[in-house]
Amino acid sequence: MIDLNHQPRFHEKVTALVDAALQAESTTREKRRYLGASRLGVACERALQFEYADAPVDPGAEFAGRTLRIFDVGHALEELAIRWLRLAGIDLHTRRKDGGQFGFSVANGRIRGHVDGVIADAPADLGLTFPALWECKTMNDRNWKACVKSGVAVSKPVYAAQVAIYQAYMEPAIAGISDNPALFTAINKDTQELWFELVPFDGGLAQRMSDRAVRVIQATEAGELLARIATDSSYYECKYCSWATRCWRAA
Repeated sequence: MIDLNHQPRFHEKVTALVDAALQAESTTREKRRYLGASRLGVACERALQFEYADAPVDPGAEFAGRTLRIFDVGHALEELAIRWLRLAGIDLHTRRKDGGQFGFSVANGRIRGHVDGVIADAPADLGLTFPALWECKTMNDRNWKACVKSGVAVSKPVYAAQVAIYQAYMEPAIAGISDNPALFTAINKDTQELWFELVPFDGGLAQRMSDRAVRVIQATEAGELLARIATDSSYYECKYCSWATRCWRAA
């Protein structure tokens, strides 16, 4: 129940100002006009269609200020991880010689991706081979522990798909990157614990994700809706989908 007599306290007023500023800033960012490779592992292909078509999200599904702050913290922790790895003697590159970000664009720009980094060298006792893709994620304690217990492919299949597709599509630009395991880094946002995992290239997964991207793009541009992941709107993934209302009202 909402307390109509509640008067915002000082910290709430400042937080509200910060969140409003972040939300206003987010509306000025250029909209994505392509299917992001980092999203290809999402379970529901129809949700990917809505994302690719830049369909308006349901009312109230816009990113809240707190969510935007979480994103910013993730970016900041990634920068710290870069510093830590370099201090540890790992030759990690996050920008090309011309200053641009490592990435790729295929299907006439309809599918694109930007990788966190490429490792060119490291202390010999780590047994790494090069060049190697570097992918960094931040997680809350529960998700981080699941990743440590089961590995990224089981606990975070979206991330595993991202790594595979990056390794495949970066090969023309960085020869050999798909021959060597990627270094997946997970930072526990609650405890700052680190998890490092070597992820060998999964060509089958990369092919399935590539096929999925083509399927999503072709269906969307033809005006066809792909199947939902579920047969009932109460399915747990549907509850958190930004297009759930639009989806379940569609003919």
